[in-house]
Amino acid sequence: MNSTLAGSGELRRYSRHLLIPEVGLSGQEKLRAARVLVIGAGGLGAPVLQYLAAAGVGTLGIIDDDRVDLSNLQRQVIFAESDVGQSKALAAGKRANAINGHVEVEAIPVRVDASNARAFVRGYDVIVDATDTFAARYLINDACRLEEKPDVYASIFRFDGQVSVFAPNGPCYRCLFPEAPPVGSVPSCAEGGVLGVLAGMVGTWQANEVLKLILGIGTPLVGRLALIDALSSRVREIAFASDPACPLHGARATIADVTEIDTADSVARPPRGVPSLAASSLDAFLAAHPSAFVLDVREAHERALGPAPQAVPIAASELEARLHELDTATEYVVACRVDAKSRWAAERMHEAGFRRLHHLEGGLLAYAATRPDFEFF
Repeated sequence: MNSTLAGSGELRRYSRHLLIPEVGLSGQEKLRAARVLVIGAGGLGAPVLQYLAAAGVGTLGIIDDDRVDLSNLQRQVIFAESDVGQSKALAAGKRANAINGHVEVEAIPVRVDASNARAFVRGYDVIVDATDTFAARYLINDACRLEEKPDVYASIFRFDGQVSVFAPNGPCYRCLFPEAPPVGSVPSCAEGGVLGVLAGMVGTWQANEVLKLILGIGTPLVGRLALIDALSSRVREIAFASDPACPLHGARATIADVTEIDTADSVARPPRGVPSLAASSLDAFLAAHPSAFVLDVREAHERALGPAPQAVPIAASELEARLHELDTATEYVVACRVDAKSRWAAERMHEAGFRRLHHLEGGLLAYAATRPDFEFF
């Protein structure tokens, strides 16, 4: 084959790629022809952009409407002090071009929303979700699925990271997380912090998944969620399948276009007729009520993320069929990950005649925040 790299000075640049049988000259040509859109030029986007530029991905789109802040420099290593106050998309684009002048950069300093998401996604081969809000993740997931583009997802918080690939024919973000958590129940990095180097670790993993997809090599993280614990230097994996009831691509899908996810609709409210129990009070409550149980209504794949104390595990999706297994004379604290499913479960149990109930406010994620020794993602 006639290489467009020959004679361009790029053969020496990519010589270490050319030596790898799984890449070689044909693979490098694939990289040069590829168009990758990175949504978010922050902690995750920084390493993704630098490594994709260095790898020779031909076109890099960068979308971010934010500006560089001094607090970003601890982890967003694509920026320098001189970039503070500048557009992230434009500053990151300049850095990517400085790394590799052969890369075409399309810097787009706007916010992705329902009006433009599909159009942006449509113009690229692979999409990288390097955002940090649930609303953006659902939006990007839906746009990618509707446009049949792979979505390389990641998230980070404190010492923990997640990476997965939502491919056009595989399970999507909604299959993994059917609903957004209530506002305020999950702290952001700005509220809870993040280890700077974790962004590099997880973002580099994202870049690796992008290269595998472009090159058609290896086994992408489709239907698998990699959990990265930087504090204990452990990586675990959870498998998950397509949800047949997924509103985006299930048998009775109801989502036909991209819409904004209004997480304000999920603001936590006490379940009707059931008193709430603060997450910080759970240990004291269980100590004072030794015969009480935590009714863990998380789904099976969610329970793999961390155990609940004194738990009786019954997924919310199975509760109706298994109510007969529970004793109305027993004291239960109903809990899930962030307290959305548990609110429904507590109300349903109250309707069924259970009166010795409490609802764990903020869910097990809020409980984990009060217990440094409690392992929970």
